[in-house]
Amino acid sequence: MGRHTYDSGIIGNCSFIAHVQKNTNISWLCWPAFDSQFVFGNLLDEQKGGAFSILPEGEYSSHQYYIENTNVLRTEITGESGTYRVTDFAPRFRQYDRYYKPLMLIRKIEPLTEYPRIKIRCKPVYDYGKGEYAVSRGSNHIDYTGGDEKIRLTTNLPLSHFFEENYIVLSETKYIVLTYGSALEAPLQSTAEHFLRETVGYWRTWIKHATISPFFQQQVIRSALALKIHQYEDTGAIIAGSTTSLPESPGSGRTWDYRYCWIRDSYYVLTALNHIGQFEEMEHYSKYIANISYEEKGRYQPLYGITGKKDLTETILDHLTGYLGNQPVRIGNQAFEHIQNDVNGQALISLLPLYTDHRFVFKERSDSNKWVSYLLDKIENTIDEKDAGIWEFRNFANYHCYTNLFQWAGSAAALKIGQTLGDEKIIARAKSLMERASSHIEDCYDPERKVYTTGVGNPNLDASTLQLIMMNYLDPASQRAKDHLAALEKELKTPQGLFYRYIHADDFGKPKTTFLICAFWYIEALACVGRIQDAVDTFTEIMPYANHLMLFSEDVDESTGDQWGNFPQAYSHVGLMNAAYRISMKLDRPPFLPDPKL
Repeated sequence: MGRHTYDSGIIGNCSFIAHVQKNTNISWLCWPAFDSQFVFGNLLDEQKGGAFSILPEGEYSSHQYYIENTNVLRTEITGESGTYRVTDFAPRFRQYDRYYKPLMLIRKIEPLTEYPRIKIRCKPVYDYGKGEYAVSRGSNHIDYTGGDEKIRLTTNLPLSHFFEENYIVLSETKYIVLTYGSALEAPLQSTAEHFLRETVGYWRTWIKHATISPFFQQQVIRSALALKIHQYEDTGAIIAGSTTSLPESPGSGRTWDYRYCWIRDSYYVLTALNHIGQFEEMEHYSKYIANISYEEKGRYQPLYGITGKKDLTETILDHLTGYLGNQPVRIGNQAFEHIQNDVNGQALISLLPLYTDHRFVFKERSDSNKWVSYLLDKIENTIDEKDAGIWEFRNFANYHCYTNLFQWAGSAAALKIGQTLGDEKIIARAKSLMERASSHIEDCYDPERKVYTTGVGNPNLDASTLQLIMMNYLDPASQRAKDHLAALEKELKTPQGLFYRYIHADDFGKPKTTFLICAFWYIEALACVGRIQDAVDTFTEIMPYANHLMLFSEDVDESTGDQWGNFPQAYSHVGLMNAAYRISMKLDRPPFLPDPKL
């Protein structure tokens, strides 16, 4: 049931993301920012979510694909009267020594056979579907006005078609440009074609400048392109997902708003960007975290808004039916109130490239001693404290192994920074905190089962403890690391190579779907302990769970193979990129010699 709904692609330009279904409908678009109200939200309510579709008369088939190595999406529709192609993109390219990334969606519609008949429907909404825009006609455009918002549609199609919604013959290429705020004040056809050429060129150049190994290279390229447009370039924040309230499993009530930036996941994101050599994105993201760190005088939140906003109060939109009837529909995320103490270590790790990567200039490392000491204070003040853990339990608190691991790792990062600065005080504090964190981690060890459990005094197993191996807390070559991995895979791995976060009941009962990033962590751990062929085989098994465009959501149903959860999920693609890199570094052959087994 879930798979067909994820048969869509995304386009974006680091200002916004739009979802394009295989039926050409724009099913999700938030303007003016990632976390704004939706203009099109058909994903969450087919009646109140608006629509922007280009459909043929009668039955039809669809073929959807990206122009190679770009975020420009094409959908070819074959109906009873003929075939046509819709090219959708968000302009992005260099202009006047900066990136041009307007709030502009361009749709190019071209006939591929003679005289296909199409009907175009454009019905934007505002206030999360509570209001419909007032519509007014201009000479070659339509204005949609509602509340404080203004959207303009500019086209060389007959304007009457948008009001009468009748079928027309597509005899030549037509263009539709939808803009927010500012109108397109330029020739339509030549501007659209110029923007298309420049945008294709931008994305292909970006990929050419990335360092990507041959191992499942196409999948890594697509993941990198998807991750790139999840970065809000204005501030550098990278959101977990562009959608809200797509459930982790049907009827579960696990419907979360992912349009925010989780500081807790900074390590994984920075690692992925560094692996592909995209320094600019890594620098922007590091500065976003640094700005929050400078401004955050109290406890770190697990997540922040894309502008660093702290108050993300969760609200339920009960006027929306929800995805396939799954409620509640949420905006905001209560997790901003949670205590998740691993975030302090994550923030310190995010600083490490400033000292180990000499592409950062010295002035960007100023005031370091004070800042590192400040973050070590945060770790010291919380190291003996219970928290909600990585999985954001709403009603449980514990001494979590994963939290202490990242307190250990953050302190290890501080140790390296202190050594670089020659600061003996930081070095001594970092070593002391590493020892204290390690003591808590060891309290989670079950010697009979030879495994680290989710927390002190808690016998449950948790996929996040795979990080003990990947973060080198456990020597990957040690028997303890291999035993720990074996115990986790025995309990949490499915025969298909998928992986559960955990299988014990939480605030919402027992999880019913596997978690994709955990599968990629498992693959990384396999590579770390030397089980390279197992890592390659499992990676290969996971790839078919992607949709037709190689995009992954957050969750997969073990029994049906359906994708669930917010889509696409940036951290699933981060996991793919990091797992592929880990394997490629372990494979014993020249860089561009293909593996005959693959």
